Amino acid sequence: MGTKLVTAFITGVFFTFFLDFFFILGLFLNYIQAQEIDVYYNVLFADNQNIFIYMIGVVIFGYLFIFLKNTKIAASVFLLSLIMVNLMQIPSIGKYVGIALFKKDNQIINKDKHQYIGHIVYKGRYSVWFYDNELKNIIEIKLQVQKVVN
Repeated sequence: MGTKLVTAFITGVFFTFFLDFFFILGLFLNYIQAQEIDVYYNVLFADNQNIFIYMIGVVIFGYLFIFLKNTKIAASVFLLSLIMVNLMQIPSIGKYVGIALFKKDNQIINKDKHQYIGHIVYKGRYSVWFYDNELKNIIEIKLQVQKVVN
């Protein structure tokens, strides 16, 4: 039973990772690149994981492929999930989901004696991409990063 649990976990991680890759790829192509946001795919992928959703996928796909005796059901669920995730490759859907996940309307950012009013398009590790209502353009605002010196 222990070997089956480990196998189910590894199988679930693999299939969930596969779906997660294509989900983030759709966001990257149809929201991040469309907004000309300078973020690498790997950083976007690493920074935007929801561990709870990911673990639910691991449990579901691990169970379906290892413990469920009906492989047609498992394959059907995975194929349906793959189709749903690949809807993100459609530009309008990828953009819509990107807006829902990343955009924050009516924000005010104060930095270096300047006040920016608009909305956050994407918040990354070291920068915020912000649509400034005054400039009518997306600008990059660098975040202050504290460095630890030993």
